[in-house]
Amino acid sequence: MTSYNDQAGIGGPAGGQGTDGYHRVGLPELAAVVDRVRTNVESVIEGKPEAIRIALTVMLAEGHLLLEDVPGVGKTMLAKALAKSVDCTVRRIQFTPDLLPSDVTGTNIYDQHQRDFEFRPGAIFAQIVVGDEINRASPKTQSALLESMAERQVTIDGTSYELPSPFMVVATQNPVEMEGTYPLPEAQRDRFMARISIGYPSPEAEFAMLDVHGGANPLEDLQPVAHSSDILKLIDLVRAVHIADPVRRYAVDLVGATRNSHELRLGASPRATLHLVRAARAAAALDGRDYVIPDDIQRLAVPVLAHRLMPTAETQLNRRTTEQIVAEIVARLPLPRPQGGPAVRRG
Repeated sequence: MTSYNDQAGIGGPAGGQGTDGYHRVGLPELAAVVDRVRTNVESVIEGKPEAIRIALTVMLAEGHLLLEDVPGVGKTMLAKALAKSVDCTVRRIQFTPDLLPSDVTGTNIYDQHQRDFEFRPGAIFAQIVVGDEINRASPKTQSALLESMAERQVTIDGTSYELPSPFMVVATQNPVEMEGTYPLPEAQRDRFMARISIGYPSPEAEFAMLDVHGGANPLEDLQPVAHSSDILKLIDLVRAVHIADPVRRYAVDLVGATRNSHELRLGASPRATLHLVRAARAAAALDGRDYVIPDDIQRLAVPVLAHRLMPTAETQLNRRTTEQIVAEIVARLPLPRPQGGPAVRRG
């Protein structure tokens, strides 16, 4: 992979050595902080290293995460463990059908002493917001998150209020229980950088879980191992990760292929391309690299793109999932073309 990257101009500008001295010094710091957070979360969530890695990738890429899986596999626990591992403001919203938009965003309340309206912030005003069972809230309440997730602000009665930084929404939903739920609209799903399913643990991990969770809730003893200021520094490092033009073009072609698939009636949006590139930068930094390679794009294609796609009726009848479609697009799309050479294919 190294020789191909050098030939294609995919590594850093100085032969994969980084763009400046600050960046090279910063990556070990990033690895140390991320390892502490990862170890902390893994002490609660057994046997799911890839799910934890993607959650950390989304955090460093300034995105939002959707955890979609059946009940009891640890969706809310993963969200809470991630939030408790960082010393920052955390709010939890239990989404229910009677939850109002003002409960999320806040509202203006008349102060009789001051004889003026005073803004009372809602639950969205936190650095990490855990939204439990987001598809149980009405569409009106779900839409209260749109502005905050896209623009990191809330507008009430014509006045905009900036949200704290870093800001991340970690939402959970149950895909199998349909009674009393409101499926997230396409515009809402597109705000989430990635969607992951935790899945059932292996028998060994489930057996070990009996010791960890059998007597007490391990979340109660979980202590922060990083500060919000540390996360902000790491986000700045991730922004500086180099991504060469051939890899940018590869990301654009990959997203464009979803729009041309006959199995999909709605492909991925330009926002999906931006999210894919930003997540790839974070993934490269987690691997200790200050440049993105095609593997970073391929590894993140399914969690970043699949939840934004809408299959055709025929595709649904054939029981084909959007995850399968994205994986097949990744498998057949040529890798970035080396300078002066033919496109590289697998196999």
